[in-house]
Amino acid sequence: MWFSCPGFKTPLDASQMRRYATLQGEYMAKVETLFPILESKPPAGLAAIAAEAPLDSTGCLTEYRPLASRSIVNKTTSRRGLPFTHAINPYRGCEFGCRYCYARYTHEFLEMAPEEFERKIYFKQNAAWLLEQELRRLKPGTQIALGTATDPYQPLERRQCVTRSLLEVFARHTEFKLGIVTKSPLIVRDLDLMKQISQGNRLTVHLTVTTVDVKLARILEPRAPRPDLRLQALKRLREAGLRAGVMCSPLMPGITDSAASMDAVARAAAKAGASFFVSGALFLKPCSLPTFFEFVERHFPEQVEAYRRRYEKSAFVSATYRQRMAEVVGSLCRKYRLGRMRTEETVKWNESGGEVAQQPWLPFGS
Repeated sequence: MWFSCPGFKTPLDASQMRRYATLQGEYMAKVETLFPILESKPPAGLAAIAAEAPLDSTGCLTEYRPLASRSIVNKTTSRRGLPFTHAINPYRGCEFGCRYCYARYTHEFLEMAPEEFERKIYFKQNAAWLLEQELRRLKPGTQIALGTATDPYQPLERRQCVTRSLLEVFARHTEFKLGIVTKSPLIVRDLDLMKQISQGNRLTVHLTVTTVDVKLARILEPRAPRPDLRLQALKRLREAGLRAGVMCSPLMPGITDSAASMDAVARAAAKAGASFFVSGALFLKPCSLPTFFEFVERHFPEQVEAYRRRYEKSAFVSATYRQRMAEVVGSLCRKYRLGRMRTEETVKWNESGGEVAQQPWLPFGS
């Protein structure tokens, strides 16, 4: 039997036809898709920029890449009633790998899985130049938070100095309210600039200390500096005359919210000379749930069901829990004569009685 085949002037026999079909199939498998509608779309926008970013260097299980940016100051739009109007994050992704980090969702904009948040770190290019331009358009008194989603003093800052370049810009301006949040003692490197900034602006520094239990801190925040090193940095900041205190956050029910645990952090804060002591409950976005629940199942299996019930319908804890923790914080501040930035969290309610906003403890005070 003979077969007619496109591209061939003479008919093919059965053997030749089978050979032709095999070669054609191999070719199609390499260069074409039989179902083009199922092909994934190429990344666009910020995801495309991230995908094209060249590899700058590597660390322990971590890649560092530059990220082209058109803006460095972001206006905040949140239903949580944030106490600042603008935020700056010099880096996208954070190497500290905190199990509870809510900011993992930001890598979704790069079309990456949440676990990539601590493995692929992007540093923003031309950050200082961008800040210089943008500060000119902001009104005096604007509240700006530095380090709301990623730590501005994570390991890469030692080499890239993006955060330091931003502080150099702030040192040339006045009448802003700047809050810095970090877990790293690297912040003391920039004492000279922070002292300049505080002369013409209102500067507040938060050292996050979730627990003083080093063993617990290591599993909660695998690559963050030890709590005692953060407290030593706090002492240096206070000795330099800067307004700095401890943020005992997040409070994790059944893990770090015991009276003994919070008392230990408050006592250590007072010993370091903290200007204030504040705290806030765990906030879990859906993208953070798998990572955090895996941590709970491994280290606190008896708490798994309680966490599922507590966070299955909301990223926030109940108003009752927040009020109880606020009372504990108030008691500790009185006991150790520590200042309080906010006496209570502010909760707004919509007309139907549902919670629409929750005031965190970041990063300014009266």
